Amino acid sequence: MKHPSAFALHTSAGLVEIAEASWRDLNALRNLEKACFPKDAWPVWDLIGVLTLSNVVRLKALVHEEMVGFIAGDEQRSQNLAWIATLGVKPEYRRQGIASALLRLCEARLSAATIRLSVRHSNSAAIQLYQNAGYVPTGIWQAYYQDGEDALVMEKRRLKA
Repeated sequence: MKHPSAFALHTSAGLVEIAEASWRDLNALRNLEKACFPKDAWPVWDLIGVLTLSNVVRLKALVHEEMVGFIAGDEQRSQNLAWIATLGVKPEYRRQGIASALLRLCEARLSAATIRLSVRHSNSAAIQLYQNAGYVPTGIWQAYYQDGEDALVMEKRRLKA
């Protein structure tokens, strides 16, 4: 199935373009990670992996060519399972539909019947976003984050042909 290379979204921040990300986006992704996840920013090797591994769907949201959002979906075809490995939108661009659009477009490119993700137990805005997208809590990973906070595991089951 062929997908368009870019998608446009009109927000209060202006026109947001969503396109595929590549290794060329490493520095922009590092900056985005630091802005979105000050306690949990991924190390550079993890970022290189998410930008280069063949089984990963990776999309970036751009405003005036600046990366303001990113999502990665890790497909595990042998298990008919995918994980949303990361989803982040810079704080000043949140609550404009960017995260929802990234999630929807990433899901459309994943073939797995089940999609899972983990989110900080205290991140009520993200939990609400995922619930609105059809995810339900399925478990807790205790002390998952570096500061000891638990992660809520959420799952979405889809009917796939």
